[in-house]
Amino acid sequence: MARQHVIKMPDIGEGIAEVELVGWHVKPGDSVTEDQVLADVMTDKANVEIPSPVAGTVVSLGGEVGQVLAVGSELIRIEVAGVDKAEPRLRAADAVPAADAVPAADAVPAADAVPAADAVPAADAVPAADAVPAADAVPAAAMREQAARLEQRRPPPAPPERAAAANDAADRPIASPALRRRAWELGVDLKDVRPSGPGGRIMQADLDAHVASGGVARAATPPSQVVEARGELRHDEEQVRVIGLRRKIAQKMQESKRRIPHFTYVEEVDVTEVEALRARLNERFARDRAKLTLLPFLVRAVVMAVREFPQVNARFDDEAGVVTRHGAVHVGIATQTDSGLMVPVLRHAEGRDLWDCAAEVARLAETARSGRATRDELSGSTITITSLGALGGIVSTPVINHPEVAIVGVNRIVERPVMRNGAVVSRLLMNLSSSFDHRVVDGLDAAKFVQALRGAVESPAMLFV
Repeated sequence: MARQHVIKMPDIGEGIAEVELVGWHVKPGDSVTEDQVLADVMTDKANVEIPSPVAGTVVSLGGEVGQVLAVGSELIRIEVAGVDKAEPRLRAADAVPAADAVPAADAVPAADAVPAADAVPAADAVPAADAVPAADAVPAAAMREQAARLEQRRPPPAPPERAAAANDAADRPIASPALRRRAWELGVDLKDVRPSGPGGRIMQADLDAHVASGGVARAATPPSQVVEARGELRHDEEQVRVIGLRRKIAQKMQESKRRIPHFTYVEEVDVTEVEALRARLNERFARDRAKLTLLPFLVRAVVMAVREFPQVNARFDDEAGVVTRHGAVHVGIATQTDSGLMVPVLRHAEGRDLWDCAAEVARLAETARSGRATRDELSGSTITITSLGALGGIVSTPVINHPEVAIVGVNRIVERPVMRNGAVVSRLLMNLSSSFDHRVVDGLDAAKFVQALRGAVESPAMLFV
């Protein structure tokens, strides 16, 4: 007999009391399999997929996209089919759900058994070859009567458009939002990708294999349509709800600007020597080591500078009035993803060499952009570095990653003429735009910290002392 199974919002751990519902993969009426992803929820930073522990049919959803759900609240209700395993033989009454059970008054008593000749109406007469023994005639008649009554109670068939929608939903590939976004950017129809995950779920490796095999791309439809009317182009308006990661970013930025009195210090840095060293190291170790960017050198410079200025490598609990200075240097690397800004954490930068740092930064960036970053990989930073690369501009005013007290912003590198020893020479110059929490970092200390960074970068040999 069918029963309803209520799935509650699970306890994800680490003291999380509530989550935001950012996406449904199913709707009422859909059939689901065990381990199929039902919904995506957002914790403080990480996106978490909620799988189904049972197979059945979705009855109702426990919330709308954008709604905040408490741990333990109803997430979804699924109807699960069940059979009485204690009965070795399925009887007619067992085949009828409880809601459709035949009233006792309609049952055919044994004393009122109908003669075998009258058990089946003439129109439904059974051919001689399929004749049923007289002893089974009454149960057969009762079953036919039950079937007729159930047929009368059966709801009318769904309209063709609803049936088509249900078929489309059933055919919809199972994949995470991040993977769907990536497939859209690649112009790949997920229906063409062979899944390897549980319950027919498409994994990132499946999409990679499809692209590598030369899968034919479809024409991607842009998110906003452009229509031509009366010889002119008109752009449709689009309203986008601020939910999920975008809402978390908005809340984080608002909290940082509201609670932290920022001040920004900008200094010009000559990166000619460190860029030359980076090029030589990449050429020398290109085959067996990770490619070096400028970032590992900056991380190394930060590690050295915070030894002299430990108040910068800290987190400030302004509610408790406590500043915690950290011996370990856990560097947050601000990373732009399709879903928004994320800050994966390079842990224990003080114990890594340039290549180990470069490899870990590359891994974290790829994990964040693919939507697979864990909560641990997105929390616990003690100081952050942010850079927009070639788009870094001349000056920026980066927002501190609360509850940290400092962030180092990297602007773009430009080649300029510079006077050195009475001669005009060409040098590679870059600005560092760094913001500090003025409640715990004085202006003088901030300036000295940035000058320490500058000294280490302009004399890269000092990075290895």
